Amino acid sequence: MSNKNKGSFLKPFKSLKYIGEKPVTIRVPYEERPTAERYRGFHLNDWEKCIGCGTCAEICDNEAIKMIEIPYLKEEPGKTNKRPSIDYGRCCWCGLCVDICTTGSLTMTREYTHIDEGLDSFYILPTKEGIHKVDFPLGYVADEKVNFLDLERVEMQQLTVEERITSFVEIVKGYTKEEAIKEASRCVACGLCTEVCPAHMKIPEYIQEIWEDNPYGSVENMYTENPLPGVCGRVCTHKCETVCSIGHRGEPVAIRWLKRYAVDQLSVDQIKEIAHIFEGGKKQKKVSIIGSGPSGLSCAYYLSVMGYKITIYEAKPLAGGVMRYGIPNYRLPDKALDKDIEIIQSMGVEIKTNTKVGEDITIKEIKDKSDAVFIGTGFSESRSTGIKNVDKPGCFRALDLLAKISRGEKIELQRKVVIIGGGNVAFDIARSIARLQKTEFGEVGVHLTCLEKRDEMLADEDEIEEGQEEGIVIHPGRSPKEVLLDENGKLKGLRTVKCLSIFDESGRFNPKVDELDIEDYEGTMVVEAIGQAPNYDYLGKDILDRLEIVRGRILTDEYGRTPIPWLFAGGDIVHGPDIIHGVADGHRAAQAIDEYITNEVKK
Repeated sequence: MSNKNKGSFLKPFKSLKYIGEKPVTIRVPYEERPTAERYRGFHLNDWEKCIGCGTCAEICDNEAIKMIEIPYLKEEPGKTNKRPSIDYGRCCWCGLCVDICTTGSLTMTREYTHIDEGLDSFYILPTKEGIHKVDFPLGYVADEKVNFLDLERVEMQQLTVEERITSFVEIVKGYTKEEAIKEASRCVACGLCTEVCPAHMKIPEYIQEIWEDNPYGSVENMYTENPLPGVCGRVCTHKCETVCSIGHRGEPVAIRWLKRYAVDQLSVDQIKEIAHIFEGGKKQKKVSIIGSGPSGLSCAYYLSVMGYKITIYEAKPLAGGVMRYGIPNYRLPDKALDKDIEIIQSMGVEIKTNTKVGEDITIKEIKDKSDAVFIGTGFSESRSTGIKNVDKPGCFRALDLLAKISRGEKIELQRKVVIIGGGNVAFDIARSIARLQKTEFGEVGVHLTCLEKRDEMLADEDEIEEGQEEGIVIHPGRSPKEVLLDENGKLKGLRTVKCLSIFDESGRFNPKVDELDIEDYEGTMVVEAIGQAPNYDYLGKDILDRLEIVRGRILTDEYGRTPIPWLFAGGDIVHGPDIIHGVADGHRAAQAIDEYITNEVKK
């Protein structure tokens, strides 16, 4: 037998060296004992940082964490009123919940002692004050170097500045399969994005399908709430990403780009197959839609799914509304828009282009051949500053120019151009003109000025940064004063004064300026891009008198119902410019129209 593990025969005598020392006795659990710096005791949770995403509960293999609704906590975009409670009869103190916490609100102290005779005493709702309101040192926090969350976004490849400034080719190139799967793997499926999305798309579900390399299943999830995924995968305002839980500690998941990836993997025929999955029985009733923008197309799709016969009336030569005539091709190529529209038409939707309601056909004629009517005509008119000389030759409105440029028509291009406005439309026209200038003159000469300060500008940050990369010079915090003319009456520039504030104490638009702080910008072309307005002339006085219109928008209920039972509305004319909101409006209105017609049939 081996003596390898028996040890030395002198071991019993080694303990004699402690014989003179005072013994140490700890009365467990009534006296605290020292712990190591990394000792994992009870949890703390900072409720102000916690967003109630439930990721901690999802990762716990012992099912020791449950999300508890706290009634007095206010729910807000990207934040629920739920907080994690922990069953310490199940908890094994592994710390995975701390590692995976998307906001870093969960930590663990070195506190381990809890005495209570109650049966549920170890089922605890952690707060940042701790169980006994005693300030114990932290024992475990998430390690930023070794992170369970992938905090860095997979960047979308795009054209260089040199490549994009001379063409209208789409800037972003799209994810490869490997890139898309990697980016999809970052999602923790908390669902906060779905709540803030105006269309309430099944975002975690379609991202999960991408992660499993199933674009078909991903797009099928999209079509339950959005029949324009190819468009929204490129130009959606992506409010969902602003509340992505991963974004609290890193970069939010690229939800918009993942949508784009999945749609682009499928052919038109494959997506048509998906669109028809939801198709119900045919009905004899007819619905007319005025306007083929996001809300009109969305309403048409969902009504066609329900079996209604749909006709869309569009004043322009091509369908798409602002998506076609207001968004440059480098952001939204025609092929992506055409693909979405073709699929909607495959459902039996008829689109009558070059048909202007009020001229080619009246609203009464439309109503006479329809059981209900939906209007989604958008903001088709450009607003003006009304400053001196803004009506002179050489002054233009952004939407008019964008419509011409998007269709390849020639415009009166100048070497030096001044843009008034700081929103996305202002940058759309500024960057479009810059491309034309670079191609024709070999250089960019665009100056953009707006009331807002740099950190208050309304355009997306990507738009601003990319515009500057392309040579656009920005002058924030300036108010347009006067279009300047030379001695021959020809346009020579724009005079501005410093903008001190935009809104008054009541929150009304009422800019205050410093008239002595003057800056002039040279240009032989001035373009106003300060917003859009609707035109309701086509409705006629009888209908307009029965509608309530506030600041240019028609008041409806949440389902687009107007005071006129057969008339529904949505999109820009109800909620303002936003493609995904228009999609949501069209979907909800379709449900309300179906309910209205069904009830009428029963009468």
